[in-house]
Amino acid sequence: MKHRHETEIKLRVKDPKQVRRRITELGFRPVQARHFESNYLFDFSDQRLRKGRRLLRLRFAGDQALLTFKGVPLRSRNYKVRREIETKVEYGHQLREILHKLGMREVFCYEKFRTVYTPRGKREVLETPNLVYDETPIGNFLELEGPQRWIDEVARQLGYARQEYIMESYAALYQKSCQEAGKKLGNMIFPRHE
Repeated sequence: MKHRHETEIKLRVKDPKQVRRRITELGFRPVQARHFESNYLFDFSDQRLRKGRRLLRLRFAGDQALLTFKGVPLRSRNYKVRREIETKVEYGHQLREILHKLGMREVFCYEKFRTVYTPRGKREVLETPNLVYDETPIGNFLELEGPQRWIDEVARQLGYARQEYIMESYAALYQKSCQEAGKKLGNMIFPRHE
């Protein structure tokens, strides 16, 4: 189980080949190979978590499940900073059923392919800054998580300016994408091929 304040930003990837090459040049190494994730956000029918700017997420990645609570974001102009409590769950599908029985419902689902990188020379992934490459139905993004100074330096080395930092969640980015495209809101999932 992990209790901490996470500090992170997202960056929109415009040129995937160039960004991946630059990640390697900067000495990052993959610590979790590209893998598929499905994420379910839960809330009560009165939406008290969303209204309180909190989040409860159940994530499935292969045979692993992870339950995450994120608290109210702290005031920060350039970074997303919030308390996070996270724990691995042995029986994720049963926990999903328990949450339903407690009166919670799935309010949003989002999918992505994720690759996790860590700086060269770092061993313990949970305690070190990390760079995440996410491929989503609305485009590709980098997530930088770590101390603010580290985030600024890595973003700069990757060719990003501070005004390109994104603090929104994937749910908010998806909603904005649907509004811009005039599409009906739903879940942020990849097209199914029947």
